[in-house]
Amino acid sequence: MKKLLKVVGAIIENKDKEILCALRSPKMSLPNRWEFPGGKIEQGETFKQAIEREIREELSCTVKFIDVFNENTYEYEKFTVNLITVKCKLMSGTPTKSEHSKLIWMSKENLPSLNWAPADIPTMKKLLQEKV
Repeated sequence: MKKLLKVVGAIIENKDKEILCALRSPKMSLPNRWEFPGGKIEQGETFKQAIEREIREELSCTVKFIDVFNENTYEYEKFTVNLITVKCKLMSGTPTKSEHSKLIWMSKENLPSLNWAPADIPTMKKLLQEKV
């Protein structure tokens, strides 16, 4: 049976209503694919605790959990990902890449132009349908 990874991803919007997108580095699994930044939910952590910790560790900034936005499960070749994407508010600092190759802010309507990791595609599509 494939290993199930419970993962949380952050949807962080700036004042211009652009979404933060992160490019996976060549050293990561699914290299050179875009994703919503985040990571694995540790044993006993809530979504709120996990995303606030992951963003602090990965992007050296502080976010506040707002609400769960989407949840889906995707089966990759070697593992299955249960991805919970959550809306977050940037509280302090500027997102800075450490593990990712690149970070960009992008308007919702341009999100489909990126080569997304398969597990992140349902969230990206749901963001496109959101009312402004």
